[in-house]
Amino acid sequence: MTQVEINHEKHESIAPATGMGEVHLAVTDAGRALEFYRDVLGLDELSADGGQISLGVGSKVLVVLHPGASAPVVPNTTGLYHLALVVPSRRELARFIAKLFAMHYPNSPTDHVMTKSDYLWDPDGNGIEVYAETPEDGSWFMSDMGFGAMTTDGQVRSGRDPIDLETLFGELGAEDRVEDPLPPGTKMGHVHLHVRDVDEAVRFYTGLIGFDVMGISRRFGAAFVSAGGYHHHLGLNIWVGAGASPSPDYAAGLRHFTIEVPTGSDLSKVRERLKAGGAHSLDDSATDFFVADPSGNRVHLIARSA
Repeated sequence: MTQVEINHEKHESIAPATGMGEVHLAVTDAGRALEFYRDVLGLDELSADGGQISLGVGSKVLVVLHPGASAPVVPNTTGLYHLALVVPSRRELARFIAKLFAMHYPNSPTDHVMTKSDYLWDPDGNGIEVYAETPEDGSWFMSDMGFGAMTTDGQVRSGRDPIDLETLFGELGAEDRVEDPLPPGTKMGHVHLHVRDVDEAVRFYTGLIGFDVMGISRRFGAAFVSAGGYHHHLGLNIWVGAGASPSPDYAAGLRHFTIEVPTGSDLSKVRERLKAGGAHSLDDSATDFFVADPSGNRVHLIARSA
């Protein structure tokens, strides 16, 4: 049992090999959403079953679409800020951004120093980040002063500067086909949520789920939590307003996201913490269950191997 200190309270950490799995999204129009996630984002359509559409890379499902929402994402509600797909290299990020530029699809390439990211939105307003890990460039930090970054040569940066695209596109060669789908090795890197209260969300995701806090800033209204020392598996923010209400059921947006623990034993530990903390799981089984966080965001916890 690993004990860590956070906000003067000890908690049991979730298994270090924990990661993020598929994200389920409600969308208004099946055809339009499929065209975006397949042709713009670059995921492969893997199946269409019971009205839902599963997309991913190889055989790994990353995004599941649930058509039938009657309105786009409702602003100023809790739910998804963005899902974040991590690609294997700068070169693959360069290829992805070059494709969006060629398609004239709106996007925002951003240099977080430790990662290089591009942000875009689907037709219903669901947020998406595609990023590459670049820790050789430096690190980032979050404190009560806010969010920032430092390069390896000691320069303090905002962590939100535009990417130097000329340098990034220098990674591409004549053989790179920008129209190709996202490459093998792409995975769900993290999920970033709108919540109603940062401290409340941190208590849930650390004390009950078992993530560790990697950074928290009440002034900035955000926190990062993770397993195994990763920079963040979950982002939590109140940027749509403290005390925000959940999105209405009829609207597009987050249905649920997935946390994958390594084994059934790891899952049992999370389940017991949730029960001890008064959180009630749904559809409970030996290999998976659902639970809702205090802001109404639904979480699917699964064991990769029972």
